[in-house]
Amino acid sequence: MNNEMKVAKNTRTLDMYVRLCEGKVINKQEESQKFGVDERSIQRDIDDIRAFLDEQRSFNSNDGREIVYDRTQKGFIMIGAEGSMMTNSEILAVSKILLESRAFTKRELKSILDKLVEGCVPQKNMKLVSDLIANEKYHYVELHQKEYIKDKLWDIGCDIQERNLVSIKYVRANDSKEYVKRIVEPVAILFSEYYFYLNAFIVEKDESDKYVHKYNYPAIFRIDRIKDYKKIGEKFRVSYANRFEEGEFRKRIQFMYAGKLMNIRLKFYGDNPEPILDRLPTAKVIEQKENEWVIEAEVYGKGIVMWLLSQGNKVEILKPDELRQEIKNTLLEMIKNYQ
Repeated sequence: MNNEMKVAKNTRTLDMYVRLCEGKVINKQEESQKFGVDERSIQRDIDDIRAFLDEQRSFNSNDGREIVYDRTQKGFIMIGAEGSMMTNSEILAVSKILLESRAFTKRELKSILDKLVEGCVPQKNMKLVSDLIANEKYHYVELHQKEYIKDKLWDIGCDIQERNLVSIKYVRANDSKEYVKRIVEPVAILFSEYYFYLNAFIVEKDESDKYVHKYNYPAIFRIDRIKDYKKIGEKFRVSYANRFEEGEFRKRIQFMYAGKLMNIRLKFYGDNPEPILDRLPTAKVIEQKENEWVIEAEVYGKGIVMWLLSQGNKVEILKPDELRQEIKNTLLEMIKNYQ
C-alpha cells in the first residue's frame, strides 16, 4: 500500500470513528459511495476500529465501548458509552422549548435552531425535525424591544466566575428614559418568563472605603435592560460557606421579584395540590382533609403575591398575617376597578 492510500485509509477510518463516538450510524453502502471504495474496505476499517477499542479495554477495563450492527438502523453503532451528540428526540424537545421561551431575537433563534437540527442523525431525520418546527419557527414573534444578548450573557458569566465587581446602568421598568447606576457583585444568571436575569448583590462603600452589601439578599436585573456594563477593576471575595446557590434561590422565587425570605402557610382547596407543589419546590403538605390541603413553603416576598392572586379562590393565605392582609388589600383594590 503506497503512502497516499495509507493516508486516505487513515482519514476514512478516523472520520468513521469520530462519527461513531458522536452516536451516528455507519452504513457500509453509504460509506463506500462517500469515499469511493468497495464495502469490503469499509468493513476492514470497522474491524480496525473494533481492534483499537479492544486494545483500549486492555489498558482501561472501564472502557466498555463496542461496535455492533444494529438491524433497525441498518448500520454499525457504538454502544457502551453515551454519544456526545443529542438524540433526535432531545433535539426536537429542546427546539420546542426554545420556541416557546421567546428568549431570543428571531435571528438568534434561527442560528441556534439550525445548529441543533444539523445534529440530527441519520440525515433524513434532519428534514423531519425541520418540518416539525417549521410553522412555529415561521410565526415566531420577538418580544417588544428585544435585544441581542448572547454576547452579554457570556461576558456576565465570565465575570461571575472571575468574581469581578461591575458597574451597570439599568433602565427602570416604568420609564425607558430613566436610568439608575449600580456597582454589583454578579452571582448568577437565571431565565424566567421570557427573559434572562442577572442576580447580583448591590454594593456600596463603607467608612473604610470597602465595598459591602447594601442588602442581605441579591437584587434581580433583567439583562436586556442593562444598557452599560463594565468591570471596575476590583474583585470580590466569597467564602465557600457563603457562596450564592442559584438552585436554592430558584426554588423560592416567583416571577423574578425578590424581597425578604419568609415562611408562608396556605390552604389549597381542591382534589390534588400538585400545581402548588410543582410551582413551589420548597412546599410541604402538613395537613390534609377532604378537598383541603394545608401547605407550608419558604419563598421570597414580592413575586409570591402575584402568583397567589393568579390562583383565584383555590388558595387562601393563612400565615404570615402581614401577607394575608396584603392579599386582602390587593383584592379590595381590584374590586374597585369593576365597580
